[in-house]
Amino acid sequence: MPEQQNIEYKSSWHDEFLKWICGFANAQGGKIFIGMDDKGTVIGVNDYKKLMDEIPNKSVNHLGLIIDVNLHTESGRHYIEIDVPVSTVPISYHGIHYYRSGSTKQELKGIAFQNWLLKKYGRHWEDIPVLPASLDDLDEATIRLFVGKAIEKGRISVNAANDSISTLLENLNLITKDGYLTNAALLVFGKKLLQVTASFKIGRFGKEIHDLQYQDVIETNLFNMPDKVMEKLKDKYLIRPISYKGLERIESLEYPEQALREAILNAIIHKDYSSTWIFLRVMDDRLEIWNPGNLPEELTIEKLKGKHSSYPRNRNIADIFFRAGYIESWGRGTNKIIDTCIEAGLPEPIIQQYENGISVLFLKDIYNEEYFEKLRLNKRQIKAVLFTKEKGSITNSQFQEINSVGKSVSTIDLQDLVVRNIITQQGKSGRAVKYVLKILNEQ
Repeated sequence: MPEQQNIEYKSSWHDEFLKWICGFANAQGGKIFIGMDDKGTVIGVNDYKKLMDEIPNKSVNHLGLIIDVNLHTESGRHYIEIDVPVSTVPISYHGIHYYRSGSTKQELKGIAFQNWLLKKYGRHWEDIPVLPASLDDLDEATIRLFVGKAIEKGRISVNAANDSISTLLENLNLITKDGYLTNAALLVFGKKLLQVTASFKIGRFGKEIHDLQYQDVIETNLFNMPDKVMEKLKDKYLIRPISYKGLERIESLEYPEQALREAILNAIIHKDYSSTWIFLRVMDDRLEIWNPGNLPEELTIEKLKGKHSSYPRNRNIADIFFRAGYIESWGRGTNKIIDTCIEAGLPEPIIQQYENGISVLFLKDIYNEEYFEKLRLNKRQIKAVLFTKEKGSITNSQFQEINSVGKSVSTIDLQDLVVRNIITQQGKSGRAVKYVLKILNEQ
């Protein structure tokens, strides 16, 4: 069995592995096997009697953690199983807190350590009280706008229109038992931004990401932010291609408005507000929305594309947008984004996780025959690229088949497309090699 999220194999014991025990205890627990290679094959450990005494003692002395250490035998070889439980309190090794994430051991520092501590004790950043904030720091007009939308959607009582602001906030979990406003209250309904990292940055770039042409920063409370961002995009950053349906003139955005709005809402709701800004980058052939905050441990990128539950980072902020009818609570946001783009004839947006954040990359459908003729591709290459666009990838043998040519011609044509950065090769040699559109292989 290969190494997994909660399994680690070691050929022999070193005290350095106390860090791994610390990381497992601070995460979801796990097992460390001593006397196995990286593939989980038993190779045996000679000093097992000594280790059966030393390992649990060192865990208690250095970590303050009681662990189970079990001895096993396979084909005459002894190996040790270290069973690490989940700790209910933070565990450190020589003053450093380690955390098991995926198959790696990470040191928790700064904001990451702060957020982890909050989670460990069942708290969230959005629930922390803000001193000395008061009701005067909230925008009453925004609160009443929310109430009206929530009543219209039937997601709060009609009597809420007559409630005091403090009662309303209490019902929405935006005020503590001691009467202090929380981070979430000030973020969603504040008169001014709680902190500068709550801003939403929009930039227009040229062909390269370092070629920033102009930019705007949206600074408003979160409830008004989606509308403000969309207004700025429409007014300054996006074009409206003109088409006709009969005599009716149609001016739709170059990307589906519903998909953009859903992605903007997702970025605002799931953002890690103890980190940096949300960035929206507009380029000639793409638009990217990136927000800080990795996926919750229950989800993966692939799960986002299918049927999945919702695991909001900021539960109370998400609840506000749900009650106002801006989102649903069924975890269908990413599905809506993908489906809407495909229905509009655009490529499926690329959802990625990098730099401790989530990115949604919208692509324009520039891959048409006219575009490739301008690049002076030959007819075989154009047919191959359009095939790749439709099927997702192409192999050398498929190129030969659709163009009725031999391997030498197809190899030359494909390598020319690679050199010209239109497609990129995946795999090193043989039948495993396939080619995909270059833009679909970039972050």
